[in-house]
Amino acid sequence: MSGEKDLENGDPKRERISFADGWDPDKDEGEYANLLRYISTYRDRRFSKAPSQVSGEDVADASQPKKKGFMSKIFGGGDGPGELFEVPDDWVQTDINQGLSSSEVENRRKKTGFNELAAEKENMFMKFIGYFRGPILYVMELAVLLAAGLQDWIDFGVIIAILLLNAVVGWYQEKQAADVVASLKGDIAMKAIVVRDGSEQEIKAREIVPGDIIVLEEGQVVAAECRLICDYENKGAFEEYQQLVNDPEEHYSKNHTDSDDEDEHHTGVSIIATDQSAITGESLAVDKYMGDVCYYTTGCKRGHAYGMVTQSARGSFVGKTASLVQGANDSGHFKQVMDSIGTALLVLVVFWILVAWIGGFYHNVPIATPMDSSINLLHYALILLIVGVPVGLPVVTTTTLAVGAAYLAKQKAIVQKLTAIESLAGVDVLCSDKTGTLTANQLTIREPYVAEGEDVNWMMACAALASSHNLKALDPIDKITILTLKRYPKAREILSQGWKTEKYTPFDPVSKRITTIATLKGETWSFCKGAPKAVLSIAECDEATSKHYRDTAADFARRGFRSLGVASKRGNEPWKVIGMLPMFDPPREDTAHTILEAQNLGLSVKMLTGDAIAIAKETCKLLALGTKVYNSQRLIAGGVGGTTQYDLVEKADGFAEVFPEHKYQVVEMLQQRGHLTAMTGDGVNDAPSLKKSDCGIAVEGATEAAQAASDIVFLAPGLSTIVDAIKCARQIFQRMKAYVQYRIALCLHLEIYLVTSICIINETIRTDLIVFLALFADLATIAVAYDNAHYEQRPVEWQLPKIWVISVALGILLALSTWIMRGTFFLPNGGLVQNFGNVQLMLFLQVSLVENWLIFVTRGGQTFPNWKLVGAILLVDAISTLFCCFGWLSGDEGEFFTSPGSINVGRLPYSTETSIVTVVVIWGYSIGTIIVVAIVYFTLTKMSSINNLGRHTRSKADTDMENILGHLSRIALEHETDVHGKSKWVLGSKTTGEAEED
Repeated sequence: MSGEKDLENGDPKRERISFADGWDPDKDEGEYANLLRYISTYRDRRFSKAPSQVSGEDVADASQPKKKGFMSKIFGGGDGPGELFEVPDDWVQTDINQGLSSSEVENRRKKTGFNELAAEKENMFMKFIGYFRGPILYVMELAVLLAAGLQDWIDFGVIIAILLLNAVVGWYQEKQAADVVASLKGDIAMKAIVVRDGSEQEIKAREIVPGDIIVLEEGQVVAAECRLICDYENKGAFEEYQQLVNDPEEHYSKNHTDSDDEDEHHTGVSIIATDQSAITGESLAVDKYMGDVCYYTTGCKRGHAYGMVTQSARGSFVGKTASLVQGANDSGHFKQVMDSIGTALLVLVVFWILVAWIGGFYHNVPIATPMDSSINLLHYALILLIVGVPVGLPVVTTTTLAVGAAYLAKQKAIVQKLTAIESLAGVDVLCSDKTGTLTANQLTIREPYVAEGEDVNWMMACAALASSHNLKALDPIDKITILTLKRYPKAREILSQGWKTEKYTPFDPVSKRITTIATLKGETWSFCKGAPKAVLSIAECDEATSKHYRDTAADFARRGFRSLGVASKRGNEPWKVIGMLPMFDPPREDTAHTILEAQNLGLSVKMLTGDAIAIAKETCKLLALGTKVYNSQRLIAGGVGGTTQYDLVEKADGFAEVFPEHKYQVVEMLQQRGHLTAMTGDGVNDAPSLKKSDCGIAVEGATEAAQAASDIVFLAPGLSTIVDAIKCARQIFQRMKAYVQYRIALCLHLEIYLVTSICIINETIRTDLIVFLALFADLATIAVAYDNAHYEQRPVEWQLPKIWVISVALGILLALSTWIMRGTFFLPNGGLVQNFGNVQLMLFLQVSLVENWLIFVTRGGQTFPNWKLVGAILLVDAISTLFCCFGWLSGDEGEFFTSPGSINVGRLPYSTETSIVTVVVIWGYSIGTIIVVAIVYFTLTKMSSINNLGRHTRSKADTDMENILGHLSRIALEHETDVHGKSKWVLGSKTTGEAEED
């Protein structure tokens, strides 16, 4: 029905329309002349700017709102202050004719920030410092102090370099991703008309400041919270407005009498009407009078007026509500997983240091001397801190998420919180809008029903007469009603006969009708269109005609059509039904295939729509979704309760007649059953359900409040975009999981080998070489963020028990491989050594090779590795080989092998360099090691007992608790007064009407 609030997609966006013959819709040729010209010249349904077409101004404005000084860039925070700015009274005294000056606008913006709900930009310097905070990083910083205390300046410098490298790379990657997202946001900028420097100007809504004079017009969104001044054609009323603001009591006493309603302090007549249903729940458009507040993001349904901006977006009613919904910006589940892994590794480090010290005491190893040797207990501690703490873990995972966010931004999905990617990858239930997501949001009118004795051209003309004629802001139903007249030239002739609109009453949800009173050659006519039942209720017709009309409407509904009844009234004659328009929003061409693809990915798709249940079921049939569709009001708010209610919600294919509060309840019930749920939404009232869901998705055209409450904002329509984003999120998750397994195995590899080596032969790898091993590991594997990755065919989760089992197995295998190589040096012929070699550097090379190549194992074999990852690892391998060949950091003869009585056991003739033949042999041995490790890894992952280890049950029912909650929902608190007049509160049961109220 025309003007009806779309429960799924909010208010229609302003469209950019192309017309033939260069016709300007702003040119006034008369109401019906404009209308007929619009019908004949309309060419393109709608278009939106592609990313490549976004103007440079848009991108610059979104990513760099205004120039700042150097120190401001480094130390500054966002665009405005952290606390809400209290607007002074003298700021809202702007003259209606002059408006604000450009200089005053800039001064005010410095104090209030931009007029938008988006979170402020983070302090870049503090953001960088944040990469040095956290349990893992604190341990590495302790290692820096320990190296300084031991005067081990090479290690001191290299450890600091590792910390700086991780911080710089992580900071840069996250900033780069944020810049891509910010530039894309320029494509969804809302516009507004304001009075500045004595003239009206169109600006981006984010540039509005308190005190601006803003123009409100039918069909537009109120771009800032403002106080209504006067009608657009009556600027003279500005003086009366000033009196009202300066002395409201005096003004009220002059303009009201005792007989006036004391509850209504309105001045004059209603100037405009706004749709506040998404904020206050009022179903009717609310009349606004002089001095009334018009809320930010509400839609102007009638009128043309001036308003005085009183608050920026963050200080508005909607802004304060959105800030409450958003709450703390924590990292959620992802941070908990990383913290648990980091904590476990720190505990292991402490354990291995304790074991190493016990072994050191057994071998009479001194605590800190000699300071230039690695054979002392403090150096043992330093070595184990370096190898046991994965300093690159937080940075590589953050970089992987940031690179993924930048990729998703190119796919028109703005990630507002990096950790939302992990949530999206694990989603197993997707609750989706119908209009614009599952369907094309392109209404068409099929063959209309015409009442007996009526002409189809007259009916189509009546439908157009009973529509809004504001061509700059037509809602989709009025628009398609008018444009359908292209097929009916005689209907257009009827409109050209000289009609004049006397009164237009927009749609309201109570009457469910639009009414227009028009005159033609002195004769008055009334026209209406709306819900078939609503139209039939005002018409006078016999029972047979009424029954046929109702049956036709029911038949249209069964076929998936929304019906629009049309009636007319001539003079004082009774209303007469003249026909019905069946409207159809066809499914998107790719939706059925996309739903099948989503189901193959382990997703359960549930359709949510505000349409009637018959239409919802028909749409589900067309999409092969299943027909288990329920009336959400009856299912959730009454009748069904306890575990039965949860079962129905979990197994449903869709819900009809959905309101925002139903979305919240659906999400809550699914989460209580153990499902990770993604929810789509677009309105202010959707904000709670978007925040409640595991991954809130603001669909194309969503209000700013919905975007602020969501985790991901989609700029492209359709379900395929969301499914593609889920695939991408699973690929990102796969990269992170591969790195986590790799890094845990690396820590365990060196910890096991070094501690056993210290305890058995009182030998370790030089601290300098250990530091470079840590550096090379981080340098090479940061490129995993760009690696090719597969996506799993089921929702993913961390499965930490599985990760630890596999990582421990890999770590033990690698430690054994290093021990085998070290053991061959005890053979009479030197084992792997050909000609000559340095024990320290041969161990260094073998450890470096097998650890770098391990990432190729943990990443899986479903895709070929990216050239960036291969290149980074080959570069590091080449450097490690040079270390070994040329004897860099080989240490002094006799520094190791200090066990009494076994000084010559396993010791080769000392050499600082290693022969190239030996290096080739070590490469071959390392390749063989990795092949064995890969076989073991893939064997473990194929074992069902390990593959499902730690996987949670996604459908778990606590029937006792669900039944208890169901019974509690039927309890009401009642107030009673006893015979002595004393009041008391007692528990009672809700009445049937309360429980099942529609």
